[in-house]
Amino acid sequence: MPKYRTSLPQTNGGIFLSDGGMETTLIFHEGIELPHFASYVLLESEKGRALLKRYYEKYLQIARSRGVGFVLDSATWRANPDWGAKIGHDISALKRINAASIDLLLELRREWETPTTPCVIGGAIGPRGDGYKAGLMDAAEAETYHAMQVETFAGTSADLVAGYTLTNYNEAIGIARAAAKNDMPCVISFTVETDGRLVTGLELRDAINAVDDATGGSPAYYMINCAHPTHFMQALEAGEAWIKRVRGVKANASTKSHQELDESVELDAGDPVDLGRRYGRLRREFPTMRILGGCCGTDHRHVAAICEACVEPAPQVA
Repeated sequence: MPKYRTSLPQTNGGIFLSDGGMETTLIFHEGIELPHFASYVLLESEKGRALLKRYYEKYLQIARSRGVGFVLDSATWRANPDWGAKIGHDISALKRINAASIDLLLELRREWETPTTPCVIGGAIGPRGDGYKAGLMDAAEAETYHAMQVETFAGTSADLVAGYTLTNYNEAIGIARAAAKNDMPCVISFTVETDGRLVTGLELRDAINAVDDATGGSPAYYMINCAHPTHFMQALEAGEAWIKRVRGVKANASTKSHQELDESVELDAGDPVDLGRRYGRLRREFPTMRILGGCCGTDHRHVAAICEACVEPAPQVA
């Protein structure tokens, strides 16, 4: 049974950590070949599942040592119909894989959760197309397209579904509507370009307001991911109502643009300490942002630095 689906603890206060750039870590640090950037293929083997567990455990150790919560996102960012077809997985196989991803996270939660480190399980959903380009779907088409993943996660013990690296508000509306139909809490995370706007040119504020207007405010909260803080800080406006809907950040390590990252053959891991300081400033200026993790180029070192900058040391037991 879902543990937190009816009451998400990260919406009630306190800092929650999340993982970093799963795919870039696996490719560049672990030397794993991921077809089409799809980490979900590792769920198909015992060796792959063990590798994913070790990946998550580095972050869970940080959260537990500091007494903060953790959001466990599944390795299913690419586990949707179009990307699955490119890899050779039909809908039946994708349903099985998406469900298996939650089973792995349940195993981790049983091993790592403590009273001071609640572990919320999220079913991760990625865009239909390239995460750096604008999709062309309208909201109705997006709802139909993403229904498979949402319905699969709803049938598991996942606490929520999260749409990451979204560039088009219509796709976000579709995911949110599919989640609402399945009584699933939903998180929407947009990515922005170096000017702080979506790739379509829409301001982040307008994208969030559009989704809320079209869905009756059904998303539990919003996030920003796959962009460096220098790209999106300019888009944030303290005191405005919409900014209170943004509860988390999973930033890139690199200050490079999406085009530059796409063309790069080497990993740009940036400066973990500097990234941590930027998160510290973000927390001071926007204290409602309390789900903190990383995206492309980040690993457990970056999340540790973010934690160091944003979380008071856990009290020592004599």
